[in-house]
This record gives sequence, structure tokens and C-alpha cells, in this order.
Amino acid sequence: MAAAYCNNYHRVLSSHNEGFTKSEEGVENGVFRHPIVKEICRLIDRRSAWTSKLEGQLRNLLRSLKPEAVCEVLRAQADERVALKFFYWADGQWRYRHHPIVYYTMLEVLSRTKLCQGAKRVLRLMARRKVGFRPEAFSHVMVAFSRAGDLRKAMQVLTVMQKAGVEPDVMICNTAIYTLIKANRLDKAQRFLNRMQLIGITPNVNTYNCLIKGYCNVHRFEDAMELISEMPFKGCSPDKVSYYTVMGFLCKEKRIEQVRELMEKMVKDNLLPDQVTYNNLIHMLSKQGHGEEAIGFLREAEERGFRVDKVGYSAIVHSFCEAGNIARAKELVNEMFSKGCIPDVVTYTAVVNGFCRIGKIDQAEKLLQQMCKRGCKPNTVSYTALLNGLCRNGKSSEAREMMNTSEEEWWIPNAITYSVVMHGFRREGKLSEACELVREMTGKGFFPTPVEINLLLQSLCQERRVKDARKFMQECLNNGCAVNVVNFTSVIHGFCKIDDLDAALSVLDDMYLINKHPDTVTYTTVIDALGKKGRIDEATELTSKMLHRGLVPTPVTYRTVIHRYCQHDRVEDLLKLLEKMLLRQACNTVYSQVIEKLCNFGNLDAAYKLLGKVLRTASRSDANACHVLMESYCRKGIPQSAYKVACRMFNRNLIPDLKLCDKVRKGLMLEGKTDEADKLMLRFVDRGRISAQHQRLVQT
Repeated sequence: MAAAYCNNYHRVLSSHNEGFTKSEEGVENGVFRHPIVKEICRLIDRRSAWTSKLEGQLRNLLRSLKPEAVCEVLRAQADERVALKFFYWADGQWRYRHHPIVYYTMLEVLSRTKLCQGAKRVLRLMARRKVGFRPEAFSHVMVAFSRAGDLRKAMQVLTVMQKAGVEPDVMICNTAIYTLIKANRLDKAQRFLNRMQLIGITPNVNTYNCLIKGYCNVHRFEDAMELISEMPFKGCSPDKVSYYTVMGFLCKEKRIEQVRELMEKMVKDNLLPDQVTYNNLIHMLSKQGHGEEAIGFLREAEERGFRVDKVGYSAIVHSFCEAGNIARAKELVNEMFSKGCIPDVVTYTAVVNGFCRIGKIDQAEKLLQQMCKRGCKPNTVSYTALLNGLCRNGKSSEAREMMNTSEEEWWIPNAITYSVVMHGFRREGKLSEACELVREMTGKGFFPTPVEINLLLQSLCQERRVKDARKFMQECLNNGCAVNVVNFTSVIHGFCKIDDLDAALSVLDDMYLINKHPDTVTYTTVIDALGKKGRIDEATELTSKMLHRGLVPTPVTYRTVIHRYCQHDRVEDLLKLLEKMLLRQACNTVYSQVIEKLCNFGNLDAAYKLLGKVLRTASRSDANACHVLMESYCRKGIPQSAYKVACRMFNRNLIPDLKLCDKVRKGLMLEGKTDEADKLMLRFVDRGRISAQHQRLVQT
């Protein structure tokens, strides 16, 4: 491999000798074509397999690069974090220093992400390297902090900029206004605009457009239109973007009259509506489902001599189909033919999908045939729309037959096609056919998502075909599908439901073997099944293993453990285990839950022993647990014990339920314990919950 790379390296380096004299020609459609850039990008992609020799050769390539080429390497990285690592790696190389343009490119790349700390470090590096600052550097950092949701630090960039001795310009001010609006601080953005003018920075049309969009975001359309009216008096005339922004939001609200008023205002401002204006309106209205209103503007555009293209028509057709108005969509398609605007496959597919949505599969099939007759060949998306309609109407077998004849019809099923038919079989309960389709799918290089796999696994488990589910999951793994922890958990849960614990534990072991780490849900599922069968020692061992692996118990885990241990009267083991669990994840109600569960199982003595742990915090949930214990004592005819619980509650400044205590009082009276009954009521009198007169009435 190293020898092959050396040959490639010398070839690339020799091509570099031509230099960057044709650098402008090297950039075509935004992609840098120079071979040395491609080679460095290839090396970066293989960074996990680097050797010291390969890294040394990369250093030599780096020193030969022009600044523009380094910038293209940074822009070419799909992951901005990788670009940042390469930037720092290059900066640390001997006899190499980044050109100022590289710093600005790196900041530009980071401004598209939430990597605000990385942008801040690049800015500091620029200061150390004494690279000249321009406002745009701070603008990029501000945007990165804004994307990360840190408004305070984003605005602090302005202070850093002033300390660096850089005067703000309109661009950095526009960025600040954009940042404030994105954080829903519209009033603060307005104040910032006023401050700009005070320090002599004249806002431009982009400044006002930011504010206009901010007003529209909070439905303050009148303020947005008022700002448009004020712009000429402030020395900045609105452009079409100003109007389009408000129109877009008005279209969402279906406020057509106001849209027309804006168009009239555009004319007064010498911004005549053109074909782009009408196309934008048609698309905005169609996107919001307002097809009839979109047609109104289409007619108006045609009256003014503008020709709406098939894209505009298709948008309206799609809008009608989404609304279920297929008849209107067909009328529009026929109109397109009459006007010489031949519908394309996108338009037809929208109508096919519309027919399928309302269950008219026959009409959808006829339309596909018409497409072929009219010289518009259906594509995979068209056929997939029809297959989806068939599957939604319980005709998955027919959809499967259509897939089998796809080669004869000259179309190729894709991953979505397979997914649609697979889900159709699953919904109809034809799980064997669904699994077979997935096998065919993977054989052709298409892979179902973990969510799709899980739906099929759950369906198999619901039919108690858990062994088939496990076999299917293993096949997916062998075929390279992305099987995740949730999929394993579904199979484990399926085995637990049919009481096959050994198989469930075997699947859990498989997870360890293939490095699929079980999560808390997986462990909780198995712990619950073990507890249900009374295998408490194994449940304890598994819970300890879960904690040892650093997993945090959830409220469901706590409830599961408490229920199963109390069910089998393993209170001491439960308390020891809970102490370990609480070290990993606090749960304030855990002992209250134990008391309630012990009461449910009739183990009142164990519940009473835990009362001290509950009353330490004296919260509302603790009071509820005490009430459950008191109620349980009353049902068993032991009011004296219920009285003791009430007294302990009073001692911890918890007020028991008055009605429940009255029930306890009556039980004490029946047993002849009048002193305790009177003392219980006197406690309420002392706390001001009942009057002394009421207490005497109760005694009488």
C-alpha cells in the first residue's frame, strides 16, 4: 500500500510543478479540480490508517500548496470538525504558516456549524500570529455562537472586536441584528438599529430586510409593512426581497388582499411585478395548500403576458392532489396540454399519488398508461406512488407482482419502493413475505433502516414467532444492515413475553459478543422477566452489571425492581440494591414507592420499618406513602398502628389526611381507645386545621 501511495505521491507532486497559474480555471462550479487537493482530501479520509511515512509525505504536499488550495481542502471536508483538525495539524507543521485567507476560510466554514468554541480558538490564534483582523472574522464567530444558541457570547463578540481596535461596519451590524432576531429579541434588534445610526453606520437594505423578516416571524405584518414604507425616507429603498419576505408570510395566512396591496405598492416603488414575482407567489401559495388562490395569480400572470412554466403548474397540481381535489388537478393537467405546456413526470406523479391517497387505484393505473401513450415515461417515483396506493388498500401481493415485472416495464425499484411494499405486507400480517422482500432488498444493495427492522421484529414477536424474529435479525446483521440496540431489545422482550428466559439471556450474550452495548431499557426488560420468575439473585447480579457499566437507572427501572423484589418478599436484598442504584441516579420517591408496594402485597411490618427513611424528607409524595400505609392498617383492623403512623407524620410537620384520620379515630373508639382518638383530633386543633368546637362535637 505504501509503495502504491509513493507512486501516486510523485505523480501528484509532478503535476503540481505546473503551479497554480491556472488557479481560476481550477475552480469549476465551486469545486477545486487541482489533483493535489484531491490527493490531500483522500489522505485525510484515510487518516485512521496513517503511518509516519504517509504523514511525512502529506507534510511535503502541504508545503507545496498555495493558500487557495488549502482553502479548498478545508471547504471540501464533509465534517467541519475534520476540517478544523486539519487546520490545527497544518499550523503545527515545521516551515509552514497559514496565509491570512486560510484563517478567514476556516472561520467561514465554522460559521455554518455550532462549533463556536473552535471559531473562538481560531480567532485567538489569529491574534497570536498577528494576522490582520477584518470585521468579517468577528461576523463569522458571532454567527457560530448564534447557531449554538449562546446569544450573550454572540453579542460579546462586538466588545472583543472593539478591544482589538477594529471598527464595526454595516456587515457586522447586520450579523448582530440577524443574531438578535434569530433569538426572538426583536425589540433589542430595533434598538441596535437606532444605535447603529447614532454612531454613524448607515443601515442598508439587508439590515431592514432582517428586521422585516423578524416582524413577520412574530406575525407583526403591519409593522413590517410600515417599515417598508419608512425605508425611502431613511435613504434606503426596499428591494424585491423586502416585499417577497412579507408576501411569503401573508401567503401562509391566506391574506390575499394584503398581498395584492403589496403588489400595488411595489409598482409605486418602481418595482414592477415580473415573472419571478408571480412564480414566487404561486409556489408560496401552493406550498401552503392554497391552490385556488395560486390559480388566481396564475391567471393574472398570463393576462399580463407572463408565461408560467410547467414547474409553476406542477406546484398547483401538487397542492390540489395533497388536498384530495383530484378533479381540479386533472383539469389543470389538461389545460397544460391545451397551452402547449407539456406536463412532465413530476406533474403526472403528483396526480398518481393523489388518486392513490383517495383510494382510486384504477384511475392511478390508467394515468400511468396515459403517460406512456403521451410520451412521458413513468419513473421509479411514479411506480412507487402507485405501489404505495396498492399497499395502503390491502393489495400488497399485487404490488409485489408489479415489482417482479419492473424489468419488463423498464424501471428499477429503489430502497423506498422495497420499503413501501415491505410495510404493506407487514400491515396485512404477511410477515414471511415481508421478510423475504427484505432479503431480496439487501441482496440488491438496499438496506432497511433500524426503525423498519424493528417494526418487522415487533410484528413477528406479537405473533409469538420470536425465534423467526431472532433468525431474521441475524440475517440482517450478516447482510450488513444497521441493526441497533433497540432491535435486540425487541427480540429480548419477545422471548420474555413467551417466558423463554434462557433464549432472552442468550440474545443478551450475543450483544456483548458483537459489541452492541445493551442500554438501560434492555437490562430493565430482562430484570423484570427474571423477577417475574422469582430468579431474584440473577436479577440482582444483572442490575449490578448494569450499574458497573455506567448505565443510569430510569424511573421504570426503579419501579420494576421494587415491584419484583416486594412481590417475592426480598426486602433486605431490595434495600441493599437500591443503595447502589441511588449512588448512580438519585430518586427522591424510591422509599415511598417501596412502602406503597409492600402495602399492596400486605407486608405491613416491613413497610412500617421503612417509615423512618421516608419521613426524612417529609415531602408530599412521602405523605401519600404514609396514607397508603395507614389505609392498609385500617383495612386490616389495626387502627392503633395507623395512629402511630399519623403521630410520626405530625412529628415531622406532615399533616395527615383529615378524613383518613377520622376513619382511624372511629376504629380506635370501637376498640375502646378513646384517649388515642382524642389525642389524634387534638393534633389537628393544635395545627389549626379544625376548631376546638368542632373537635368537641366530634367527641360527642
